[in-house]
Amino acid sequence: MKVELDLSRGAGSPAVTALPSLAGMSLAALKAEVEAMGVDPKKANMRAKQLRRWIHHFGVQDFADMTDVAKELRAQLAEKYVLARPDVSDHQVSRDGTQKWLTRFGPGVEGESVYIPGVGKAGALCVSSQVGCTLNCTFCHTGTQKLVRNLTAQEIVAQVLIARDQLAEWPSSNEDRLLTNIVFMGMGEPLYNLDNVAEAIDTISDGDGISIGRRRITVSTAGVAPKIPELGARTGAMLAISLHATHDDLRNELVPINRKYNLKELFDAIRAYPDLGNSKRVTFEYVMLKGVNDTLAEARDLVRLLKGVPAKINLIPFNPWPGSPYECSDWETIEAFAEVVNRAGYASPIRTPRGRDILAACGQLRSESVKKSAAERRREAEAAGD
Repeated sequence: MKVELDLSRGAGSPAVTALPSLAGMSLAALKAEVEAMGVDPKKANMRAKQLRRWIHHFGVQDFADMTDVAKELRAQLAEKYVLARPDVSDHQVSRDGTQKWLTRFGPGVEGESVYIPGVGKAGALCVSSQVGCTLNCTFCHTGTQKLVRNLTAQEIVAQVLIARDQLAEWPSSNEDRLLTNIVFMGMGEPLYNLDNVAEAIDTISDGDGISIGRRRITVSTAGVAPKIPELGARTGAMLAISLHATHDDLRNELVPINRKYNLKELFDAIRAYPDLGNSKRVTFEYVMLKGVNDTLAEARDLVRLLKGVPAKINLIPFNPWPGSPYECSDWETIEAFAEVVNRAGYASPIRTPRGRDILAACGQLRSESVKKSAAERRREAEAAGD
């Protein structure tokens, strides 16, 4: 296992500056900041667009690099703001190339994001929308951490900036990108933070900034049914459903939000998602739990449940975490399950586990927002990889 730690700005280190950062702000927020500085309102929109391009297209972290912005304005900006990202408390690299960042958004507020090479067109970044979670899905490590708070739109976008810095992905027009897809599948339930998620997607997809198209942004929900059509209308993003069971009784146990919004309500909402079709299919995530949800009968029930929904199914081998109550289904069982779904005409790739050795795989993200020593984290990662 290869582990790299970013110790340049540890969580316990005092902040270099108390000035607010403009990095990750939406165009509207940048305009508001410029106007607050006293810039002529007639010129504020132009100035905000200049800032947006330098910050999110070129990735600059020094106002002096903004060569088409007047020197006087650059000096004023430098007195009031910085372009820094949030502190990275920990950066780990898996033996398979997966990278995980523990980012400190404030005192006691730390969230995780994961870059997975070879996913999507070239590589995907799994971002968090909350620190902690309220859903308590029994197979998910994140669900064992209480909700700390929602992340702001700026904090969500900052996770993308941090990854792009590490991958040297500036400017955004780089044709050979390593980061091509964004998935809201990290910590938290995105639809319980929809306003900030929608604003972040606007910023991430902005063609004059980060420029990752909406069809390459996927938002995963455990089933907040009333918000699903709204997500589609506001963002145009791809939809993923954390499903994991085909009957209410089992899903009530695995995904407790099902007690509030059962499978019928969930699928009514899914069918109302805008613009579904062969080019915009719903991704259903189905974690394979040994002796729990992995029979051939359940595979056939899954096919019946999905009838009429343009869909693909990601079969996810369960990723163990310390104290987890489940085991992963046998590989032969997973393949037999996939064959039933494939024969019914649905794509059902078996997701290759990535980043298990650094607890970065699906369902493993969890941060107590408490600083641990590097040695403790190494021991936990090594135990998970056994």
